[in-house]
Amino acid sequence: MLKKYFRKLESIIALAQSLMTPKQFIFFSSVLIGISCSLAVIVLKTFAHSVFSFATYINGILKLSFINSILPIVGILLTVFIVKRVLNGSIEKGTSQILYAVAKKASIIPKKQMYAQIVTSSLTVGLGGSAGLESPIVITGAAFGSNFAQNYKLPYKDRTLLIGCGVAAGIAAAFNAPIAGVLFAIEVLLVDVSISAFTPIMISAATGALVSAILLDESILLSFKQQETFNYHNIPFYVLLGLLTGFIAVYYARNFQKVEHYFSKLKIGPYKKALIGSSLLALLIFIFPTLFGEGYESIKTLSENDPGQLLDNTLFANFRNNQWVLLLFVGCTMMVKVFASGLTIGSGGNGGNFAPSLFLGSYLGYFFSKFISLIGLSKLPISNFTMVGMAGILSGLFHAPLTAIFLIAEITGGYSLMIPLMIVSSISFAISKRFEKYSLDVKGLAKKGHVFTSNKDSNILSTLDIDTIIQTDYLTVHPDENLGKLVDLISHSNQVVFAVVNNEKDLVGVVHFNDIREIIFNTYRVKYTLIKDVMKTPPAIIFTYDSMEIVMSKFEKTKTAFIPVLRNDKYFGFISKSIALEAYRTKLRSMTIE
Repeated sequence: MLKKYFRKLESIIALAQSLMTPKQFIFFSSVLIGISCSLAVIVLKTFAHSVFSFATYINGILKLSFINSILPIVGILLTVFIVKRVLNGSIEKGTSQILYAVAKKASIIPKKQMYAQIVTSSLTVGLGGSAGLESPIVITGAAFGSNFAQNYKLPYKDRTLLIGCGVAAGIAAAFNAPIAGVLFAIEVLLVDVSISAFTPIMISAATGALVSAILLDESILLSFKQQETFNYHNIPFYVLLGLLTGFIAVYYARNFQKVEHYFSKLKIGPYKKALIGSSLLALLIFIFPTLFGEGYESIKTLSENDPGQLLDNTLFANFRNNQWVLLLFVGCTMMVKVFASGLTIGSGGNGGNFAPSLFLGSYLGYFFSKFISLIGLSKLPISNFTMVGMAGILSGLFHAPLTAIFLIAEITGGYSLMIPLMIVSSISFAISKRFEKYSLDVKGLAKKGHVFTSNKDSNILSTLDIDTIIQTDYLTVHPDENLGKLVDLISHSNQVVFAVVNNEKDLVGVVHFNDIREIIFNTYRVKYTLIKDVMKTPPAIIFTYDSMEIVMSKFEKTKTAFIPVLRNDKYFGFISKSIALEAYRTKLRSMTIE
């Protein structure tokens, strides 16, 4: 019955495509993708919130504080089971796979990502794993966009654009923040977007936010009603908060990858790995219950009048009215959050670091402002610092200051905190960028040699294959031959540079036509001059394993037009700068979304 419904829907969309211009169909598609992504968000968020409410209810009525620790173990084990039995033993995690798909796989994302992320993340995070749903939501949205485009045979540019639409709609629906959704898609994921391409991305984000606002219970969304007026006298403290969030973002990024790397190296079965990691996570959650799930409820609690509620039904419940104990609890929770998230994802669970970054930022903002107030240095607006701290960590961790600024502005219901948001986000980004060249998601790609950054040139160069521009048909000469042989080759070819190689194919030098121009018109010198007497050491050498970014860097430094290439330390060919630049321009045109 369901298949029959989808086939009918596909035929309607195909009919619409035949009646519309390509641009009109893209607009129409962006609406459909926005609706699809928002429905996925609603399913995920509702399930996660229902489990959290159930666990909280059990804790409150039966005083079984250990229930929060049992559920994550069940969730991670179920996730591993689904991955092994249903998803062929593997699932891609993290938004970096979208970057890789756009750059290396012609924006083709596997169909299974349309449901795999929803199922696995709902089990992991919904049952209490200390991670976020936003990364799975973003991947799901991207998969919707890519597969929709494939189904209706849209070209690469349109596939990439619809991936951006899915990403924007996912973030917009998850936070009811359409502007942040658009900025995240452009700032974090898409290589290059022209102004005209903003329209479908905005349509999709607006659609996702609208459907979410209509169908999703507002209490499930991360939103804030209470905030105080911005006081410019507090600017020095916001600067300090920006510095702190930058360093804490670096701390989180490095330790998360250490935990994840540790589990990836364990030579044990996936179920044992899941049991070990989830058991350690259970212990952390037993001591610090706010690590359970996304943690958005505790973020709301921190920004309200009675943050002591965080200590209810914990080992520290008797100290709920002690401000210093509460502060210590918040500080410790903040520092161990990275290990909770690392254990969740490293042991086999599925989730992202978007929610943990907001969790960490809110706890840091609260800790900092409350500490300053308790020691009597200044009376700071704690709710404001709690919210602004989220933007700082998000900016530092994902290298996305604009997304951070506008996301927090939208979920706080206004732009009264715009100045402190800009201060904290920009400082945090600068600090994080200084110590971590790549954002958390991109860092894994960089280690594998697939570098995607905010530098458009680097992104495009990373997609070019060096083998496609190496010219292997260049004529070569021997060092012991005289110039007569070289003159003969010049007269019968268009070649202006020659590799000098010995009998073992070792490169011993190069000869450029311009360097011997005066000699070749002197018959005597041509006859009695050996090639080894006029050859020069090449200003640079390219190896076949070099990236295109390294190749272009060598051209830039040497200011030469031709560089010889070695394979297995033997001469292989030449790369021409003009051909390399033409390959770059061709790729740039194909990757520019218009």
